[in-house]
Amino acid sequence: MDMGGGTADVTALVVVEGVSDTTAIEALARRRGIDLTAARIRIVHLEGAHGIGSFLDRLGPRRDGVRLGGLCDAGEEAVFRGALEHSGFGSGLSRADMERLGFFVCVADLEDELIRALGVSAVEAVLRANGDLHRFRTLQQMPAWRGRATEEQLRRFMGSGGRRKIRYARHLVDALDLERVPRPLDGLLAHAAGTPADSL
Repeated sequence: MDMGGGTADVTALVVVEGVSDTTAIEALARRRGIDLTAARIRIVHLEGAHGIGSFLDRLGPRRDGVRLGGLCDAGEEAVFRGALEHSGFGSGLSRADMERLGFFVCVADLEDELIRALGVSAVEAVLRANGDLHRFRTLQQMPAWRGRATEEQLRRFMGSGGRRKIRYARHLVDALDLERVPRPLDGLLAHAAGTPADSL
Protein backbone atom coordinates (compact mmCIF):
# COMPACT_ATOMS: atom_id res chain seq x y z
CA MET A 1 0.00 0.00 0.00
CA ASP A 2 2.53 2.55 -1.21
CA MET A 3 1.32 6.12 -1.50
CA GLY A 4 4.68 7.26 -2.78
CA GLY A 5 4.89 11.03 -2.87
CA GLY A 6 1.26 11.60 -1.99
CA THR A 7 -1.46 12.66 -4.41
CA ALA A 8 0.04 15.74 -6.07
CA ASP A 9 0.74 13.81 -9.27
CA VAL A 10 -2.63 12.05 -9.61
CA THR A 11 -6.17 12.96 -10.59
CA ALA A 12 -7.69 9.70 -9.35
CA LEU A 13 -6.89 7.00 -6.81
CA VAL A 14 -8.41 3.55 -7.23
CA VAL A 15 -8.32 1.37 -4.12
CA VAL A 16 -8.64 -2.40 -4.55
CA GLU A 17 -8.20 -5.46 -2.36
CA GLY A 18 -5.48 -7.28 -4.26
CA VAL A 19 -3.20 -7.65 -7.27
CA SER A 20 -5.76 -9.54 -9.38
CA ASP A 21 -8.13 -6.56 -9.14
CA THR A 22 -5.31 -4.27 -10.27
CA THR A 23 -4.58 -6.58 -13.20
CA ALA A 24 -8.24 -6.62 -14.27
CA ILE A 25 -8.54 -2.82 -14.16
CA GLU A 26 -5.32 -2.39 -16.13
CA ALA A 27 -6.53 -4.89 -18.73
CA LEU A 28 -9.91 -3.18 -19.10
CA ALA A 29 -8.29 0.26 -19.33
CA ARG A 30 -6.08 -1.02 -22.15
CA ARG A 31 -9.10 -2.41 -23.98
CA ARG A 32 -11.03 0.83 -23.46
CA GLY A 33 -8.09 2.86 -24.79
CA ILE A 34 -7.40 4.57 -21.47
CA ASP A 35 -3.74 5.21 -20.65
CA LEU A 36 -3.77 5.10 -16.86
CA THR A 37 -0.41 6.84 -16.57
CA ALA A 38 -1.32 9.65 -18.96
CA ALA A 39 -4.70 10.02 -17.23
CA ARG A 40 -2.87 10.17 -13.88
CA ILE A 41 -4.90 7.34 -12.42
CA ARG A 42 -3.10 5.40 -9.70
CA ILE A 43 -4.25 1.98 -8.51
CA VAL A 44 -3.47 1.10 -4.90
CA HIS A 45 -3.95 -2.49 -3.79
CA LEU A 46 -4.49 -2.90 -0.08
CA GLU A 47 -3.36 -6.53 0.31
CA GLY A 48 -6.72 -7.21 1.93
CA ALA A 49 -9.93 -5.25 2.42
CA HIS A 50 -9.20 -4.40 6.05
CA GLY A 51 -6.47 -2.04 4.89
CA ILE A 52 -9.06 0.46 3.64
CA GLY A 53 -9.43 2.18 7.02
CA SER A 54 -5.73 2.88 7.52
CA PHE A 55 -5.44 3.92 3.87
CA LEU A 56 -8.16 6.54 4.24
CA ASP A 57 -6.64 7.69 7.53
CA ARG A 58 -3.25 8.15 5.86
CA LEU A 59 -4.81 9.90 2.89
CA GLY A 60 -6.67 12.33 5.13
CA PRO A 61 -7.33 15.77 3.66
CA ARG A 62 -4.91 15.08 0.79
CA ARG A 63 -7.86 13.65 -1.12
CA ASP A 64 -9.05 17.17 -1.95
CA GLY A 65 -9.35 17.47 -5.72
CA VAL A 66 -8.56 13.78 -6.27
CA ARG A 67 -11.27 11.39 -7.45
CA LEU A 68 -11.28 8.47 -5.05
CA GLY A 69 -12.86 5.14 -5.88
CA GLY A 70 -12.59 1.50 -5.00
CA LEU A 71 -13.64 -2.08 -5.60
CA CYS A 72 -14.40 -4.78 -3.06
CA ASP A 73 -16.04 -8.20 -2.79
CA ALA A 74 -19.57 -8.50 -1.41
CA GLY A 75 -18.16 -10.15 1.71
CA GLU A 76 -16.08 -7.04 2.45
CA GLU A 77 -18.75 -4.46 1.67
CA ALA A 78 -19.37 -3.75 5.36
CA VAL A 79 -15.65 -3.16 5.92
CA PHE A 80 -15.45 -0.62 3.10
CA ARG A 81 -18.72 1.03 4.16
CA GLY A 82 -17.56 1.35 7.75
CA ALA A 83 -14.24 2.87 6.72
CA LEU A 84 -15.93 5.39 4.45
CA GLU A 85 -18.37 6.40 7.17
CA HIS A 86 -15.57 6.66 9.75
CA SER A 87 -13.62 8.91 7.36
CA GLY A 88 -16.52 11.32 6.93
CA PHE A 89 -17.96 10.25 3.58
CA GLY A 90 -21.47 9.94 5.03
CA SER A 91 -23.51 7.85 7.42
CA GLY A 92 -25.85 4.94 6.83
CA LEU A 93 -24.36 4.51 3.36
CA SER A 94 -26.28 2.21 1.02
CA ARG A 95 -24.63 0.40 -1.87
CA ALA A 96 -26.05 3.08 -4.20
CA ASP A 97 -24.49 5.76 -1.97
CA MET A 98 -21.14 3.99 -2.16
CA GLU A 99 -21.36 3.88 -5.95
CA ARG A 100 -22.04 7.61 -6.06
CA LEU A 101 -18.82 8.02 -4.07
CA GLY A 102 -17.01 5.81 -6.60
CA PHE A 103 -16.91 2.58 -4.58
CA PHE A 104 -18.28 -0.55 -6.26
CA VAL A 105 -19.12 -3.98 -4.86
CA CYS A 106 -18.57 -7.25 -6.76
CA VAL A 107 -21.10 -10.04 -6.27
CA ALA A 108 -19.70 -12.30 -4.97
CA ASP A 109 -16.20 -11.31 -6.08
CA LEU A 110 -14.45 -10.18 -9.26
CA GLU A 111 -13.95 -13.74 -10.52
CA ASP A 112 -17.65 -14.44 -10.10
CA GLU A 113 -18.53 -11.25 -11.98
CA LEU A 114 -16.21 -12.16 -14.87
CA ILE A 115 -17.41 -15.77 -15.06
CA ARG A 116 -21.06 -14.67 -15.22
CA ALA A 117 -20.30 -11.99 -17.82
CA LEU A 118 -18.48 -14.46 -20.07
CA GLY A 119 -20.50 -17.61 -19.49
CA VAL A 120 -19.18 -21.10 -18.83
CA SER A 121 -18.34 -21.98 -22.44
CA ALA A 122 -16.28 -18.85 -22.98
CA VAL A 123 -14.39 -19.30 -19.70
CA GLU A 124 -13.61 -22.91 -20.56
CA ALA A 125 -12.34 -21.71 -23.95
CA VAL A 126 -9.97 -19.34 -22.14
CA LEU A 127 -8.76 -22.23 -19.97
CA ARG A 128 -8.23 -24.37 -23.06
CA ALA A 129 -6.25 -21.60 -24.78
CA ASN A 130 -3.98 -21.36 -21.74
CA GLY A 131 -3.43 -25.09 -21.31
CA ASP A 132 -5.46 -25.38 -18.11
CA LEU A 133 -8.68 -27.09 -19.16
CA HIS A 134 -7.44 -30.56 -18.13
CA ARG A 135 -6.53 -29.21 -14.69
CA PHE A 136 -10.01 -27.78 -14.36
CA ARG A 137 -11.53 -31.13 -15.37
CA THR A 138 -9.49 -32.75 -12.59
CA LEU A 139 -10.92 -30.33 -10.05
CA GLN A 140 -14.44 -31.11 -11.28
CA GLN A 141 -13.91 -34.77 -10.40
CA MET A 142 -12.71 -34.11 -6.86
CA PRO A 143 -15.24 -35.35 -4.27
CA ALA A 144 -15.60 -31.91 -2.70
CA TRP A 145 -16.48 -30.31 -6.04
CA ARG A 146 -18.18 -33.07 -8.00
CA GLY A 147 -21.80 -32.17 -8.74
CA ARG A 148 -21.39 -28.46 -7.91
CA ALA A 149 -22.48 -25.81 -10.39
CA THR A 150 -19.82 -25.28 -13.05
CA GLU A 151 -19.68 -21.58 -12.18
CA GLU A 152 -18.75 -22.49 -8.59
CA GLN A 153 -16.10 -24.89 -9.82
CA LEU A 154 -14.62 -22.26 -12.11
CA ARG A 155 -14.53 -19.71 -9.31
CA ARG A 156 -12.71 -22.17 -7.09
CA PHE A 157 -10.27 -23.03 -9.86
CA MET A 158 -9.46 -19.38 -10.53
CA GLY A 159 -8.81 -18.78 -6.84
CA SER A 160 -6.34 -21.64 -6.44
CA GLY A 161 -2.93 -22.48 -7.76
CA GLY A 162 -0.59 -19.69 -6.73
CA ARG A 163 -0.72 -16.80 -9.19
CA ARG A 164 -3.58 -18.28 -11.24
CA LYS A 165 -6.07 -15.69 -9.95
CA ILE A 166 -3.83 -12.84 -11.10
CA ARG A 167 -3.08 -14.41 -14.49
CA TYR A 168 -6.70 -15.16 -15.29
CA ALA A 169 -7.90 -11.72 -14.27
CA ARG A 170 -6.19 -10.44 -17.42
CA HIS A 171 -7.18 -13.37 -19.61
CA LEU A 172 -10.85 -13.15 -18.67
CA VAL A 173 -11.02 -9.38 -19.16
CA ASP A 174 -9.31 -9.78 -22.54
CA ALA A 175 -12.00 -12.28 -23.54
CA LEU A 176 -14.93 -10.03 -22.58
CA ASP A 177 -17.40 -8.57 -25.04
CA LEU A 178 -17.02 -4.87 -24.24
CA GLU A 179 -20.81 -4.60 -24.18
CA ARG A 180 -20.91 -7.10 -21.30
CA VAL A 181 -18.24 -5.82 -18.91
CA PRO A 182 -19.26 -6.40 -15.27
CA ARG A 183 -20.92 -3.26 -13.96
CA PRO A 184 -18.64 -2.76 -10.90
CA LEU A 185 -15.50 -2.96 -13.04
CA ASP A 186 -16.82 -0.66 -15.76
CA GLY A 187 -18.30 1.76 -13.23
CA LEU A 188 -15.06 2.06 -11.32
CA LEU A 189 -12.96 2.70 -14.43
CA ALA A 190 -15.45 5.30 -15.68
CA HIS A 191 -15.41 7.05 -12.30
CA ALA A 192 -11.63 7.11 -12.20
CA ALA A 193 -11.45 8.46 -15.74
CA GLY A 194 -14.14 11.04 -15.03
CA THR A 195 -16.27 9.61 -17.82
CA PRO A 196 -19.88 8.35 -17.77
CA ALA A 197 -19.83 4.53 -17.84
CA ASP A 198 -22.15 4.36 -20.84
CA SER A 199 -19.75 6.47 -22.91
CA LEU A 200 -16.72 4.21 -22.50
